[in-house]
Formats: sequence, C-alpha cells, structure tokens
Amino acid sequence: MKAKIILILAGLALLLASLFAFVVTEKEYAIKFRFGEIVKSDFEPGLHWRIPGVNTIKKYDRRIQTLDNKPEPVLNTDNEYLMVDYFVKWRIKDPRKFYTSFKGDPSRVDRMLTDIIQNALLEEFSRRTLQQVISDQRTEIMQHLKEQTKQIAEDYGIEIVDVRIKRINLADTVSESVYNRMRSERLAEAAEHRSTGRKEALNIRASTDKKIRILLAEADKTAAQMQGEGDAQATAIYAQAHKKDPEFFAFLRSLEAYRKSLSDSNSILVLEPDSEYFRYFRNANEKDQKAKQ
Repeated sequence: MKAKIILILAGLALLLASLFAFVVTEKEYAIKFRFGEIVKSDFEPGLHWRIPGVNTIKKYDRRIQTLDNKPEPVLNTDNEYLMVDYFVKWRIKDPRKFYTSFKGDPSRVDRMLTDIIQNALLEEFSRRTLQQVISDQRTEIMQHLKEQTKQIAEDYGIEIVDVRIKRINLADTVSESVYNRMRSERLAEAAEHRSTGRKEALNIRASTDKKIRILLAEADKTAAQMQGEGDAQATAIYAQAHKKDPEFFAFLRSLEAYRKSLSDSNSILVLEPDSEYFRYFRNANEKDQKAKQ
C-alpha cells in the first residue's frame, strides 16, 4: 500500500515537474511568453521554470542551417543569362529579433534570404563578364554576397555564416549562341596567327635572300680581286720571261695557243701551211731533216 502511494506521489511529482519545468539543451534557443508577450529569450542550457497556463515556451534550433535553392537565372554584362547555383549557411543569433521578424517561422527566413541573394547576384553579375565570374573574380563575388546579406540579416536576428557559389552555367537558350561566338573568336584568332606567321615567313625569306645576294656579291668581288692579282702576277712572270729569252717566251705562248685551240677533238682549223701559226712545226721539221743528212 505504501509502495503504491509512493508511486502515485512520484507520478504526480513528475507531472508537476513537466508542467512547471522545461529543459533547454546546448543545441537550441528557448523563448518564454506570458500571455503571448515575450518575457525572456536568453536562457542558458539547463533546467528552467514556468507557470502553466501563464507561460508558454517555444524552442528553435541554434545550429547552422542551410539554404540550398534551385539555380537562379541571372543576367550578366554581356546580356547572357547564367544559371547560378549557390547555398547559404545561416543561424539564429538573436532569438527575440528572429521571432518578432518571422513570427517564429523558419520558412520565412528562406524566402527572405532568397530575395536578398537574388538582388545581390543581379548587382554583382551585372558588372562582370562571363570570363570574370567563372575565373578570377568568383571569390570576390562570394565575399561581396556574404557582406551584403550579413548587414541585412542582422536586423532580423540571424547571422550569415557563409555564402558559396557551387556552379555557374549558361542557360540552355544561350549556350549554343555563346559556343558559336567563342568558336568564331577562336577561328578569327587562328586566322590572325596564320597571317602573322606567313608575314614573318616572307620577312625571313626576304632577309635570307638579301644575305645570300650580299655573300655572293662579296664572293664574286673577292674572286675578281684574286683573279686580277693572279693575272697581274702571270703578266709579270711573262714579262720577266720575255726579257730573259724572247724566243723561248714566244715558243711558250705558241704552245699555249696550240693547247687552247686543239683541246677540242672536233675543232677544225683551215690555215695555209706556211702560216705563222705553224712556225715552230716547220722549224722542227727542218731540224729533223738536217739531223738526218
């Protein structure tokens, strides 16, 4: 009997505790209301008290939340629609402001952040080209988005932890036209390179031909000089030989004339036998006849 009484008393105690007490964990915020008016919102984790029928308690997650919408169409400075896929990390910073701003409805936060991000994206992308937003200025854009949303979000009792752009794609309606434009630009660039290459090739050939002509002219000049020097030396030698023995010099010149005129087997000379050209042949025959006598 006593045990039943103890159990009943314990049950009543637990029931009263559940009515008069509530627990706040480290993962949540709690707001105490008195007849619909906020009384307290800065509860520390632990056990706290309330008056049933007078106080009501609402709890909200204090951990980081994620807003991850579908890609948004944004018009850039090239009048191209880009599909921007992003996400926002946020959390409640001031539960009192959060409740009064959104009536405690987290879905309203998503709508508000979506509107803020859309406006910020339009502002950022309207000043940049496609090449800028997908390369060197992407980090700068994300930093600007975070700063702009952070300033507005603080008035609503929330904190923007991070804003990230996952992907930037061209809209289907402009992908083909952009591809064709980029292809035309590459073809024009390739044609320009080929034209420049042909021009450089012509310049190189012209320069090489000029150098060749100069080298040949210098070689001809040197050859002419050397030939002139050789002719001069030959003339001097012939002059000395003529001084020492005019008859022997005449004989040598005749032999040179015979060699040049008779070097071709097809050559035909029509001359009189007593011609001066055969002077040394006649002398040789006369000497032979005298020797035989």
